[in-house]
Amino acid sequence: MDTKNIMIVGVGGQGSLLASKTLGSLLLAQGFDVKVSEVHGMSQRGGSVVTYVRYGTKVASPVIDKGEADYIVSFELMEAARWLPFLKEDGRIVTNIQQIDPMPVITGAAEYPEDLVGKLKESGASVDAIDCVKLAEEAGSVKAVNMVLMGRLSHYFDLPEEAWMAAMEQNVPPKFMELNKKAFALGRDAADGR
Repeated sequence: MDTKNIMIVGVGGQGSLLASKTLGSLLLAQGFDVKVSEVHGMSQRGGSVVTYVRYGTKVASPVIDKGEADYIVSFELMEAARWLPFLKEDGRIVTNIQQIDPMPVITGAAEYPEDLVGKLKESGASVDAIDCVKLAEEAGSVKAVNMVLMGRLSHYFDLPEEAWMAAMEQNVPPKFMELNKKAFALGRDAADGR
């Protein structure tokens, strides 16, 4: 099997590390060779972060180059746009529609771009954009955005839900499991964002 590439991008403090660990556990359990990079970027709250998850028969490196990502899973809209050059021509973006103002916008030096979902689609990318914050709050905590995104991503994998739940159980503390399972289900079953 050819190596598949997933980029998980967002802003520090949003839970991208838990998402990438869960995804890595899921793929390892399916018998793939998996490489998960550490979080790159400003992992403090507010900075841009990216994690690479690569899997296949044999994966040599954890790094994804421009034009190689099969999926970009984005916690925030501008991050989806920032990393767009890394998406394959037939790749897919799974994104939260949340907008978090970066420092240049906060200070007034720049404006947050308008209609980013439309612009992403105009680029030719397949875009699945949903309100993950709303769904995470419905599950019980805004911190569950990561599992809403994992639920949404599960649409594009031919893997049983039990496999996703087992991966979650390996990475989520037991006291948060029900909340995270609910968030996953809400993301999986959300109205089509394409």
